[in-house]
Amino acid sequence: MLVLNLAWLAIVPFAMPGNWLMIITTLSFAWYAQDAQLYSTPTLVTIVLLAFLGEVVEFFAGMGGAKRAGASFIGSVGAIIGAVTGAILGTFLIPIPIIGTLLGSCVGAGFGTWTLERIKGKTHDESLKSGLGAGVGQFVGLITKLAIGITIWVIIAVALFM
Repeated sequence: MLVLNLAWLAIVPFAMPGNWLMIITTLSFAWYAQDAQLYSTPTLVTIVLLAFLGEVVEFFAGMGGAKRAGASFIGSVGAIIGAVTGAILGTFLIPIPIIGTLLGSCVGAGFGTWTLERIKGKTHDESLKSGLGAGVGQFVGLITKLAIGITIWVIIAVALFM
């Protein structure tokens, strides 16, 4: 289970639901081995809440970074669309594990915001500032979600052996 959860953790930087897959795996294992009482209810509730927090942070980080840098709602939506598209493209165009996906996601968020802000009629400088905000926000969101995923994995591992 811990090795499988580690594999799920490895897909988090690809904008995939690795934290939730760890939760599903752990809950399934806890249910299967319920006689052994490997996990307490507070432990299981804690990891579910952490996974939820990770999703919220990741979803709103690029959008929030764009908004804070002056983007419109449409530009902020561009951050989300660009981040997903960029993560997929970055995975294949920059074949360095995790790095390509992270860079693609951040650049995609910035480019998506910049593009939609330009279409909306903002100047290049205003759009660029919003795009940079989206890219930085996306990076912070992904790193935070990954850190939360690592925390979930450690909690699962420690609780298993306690």
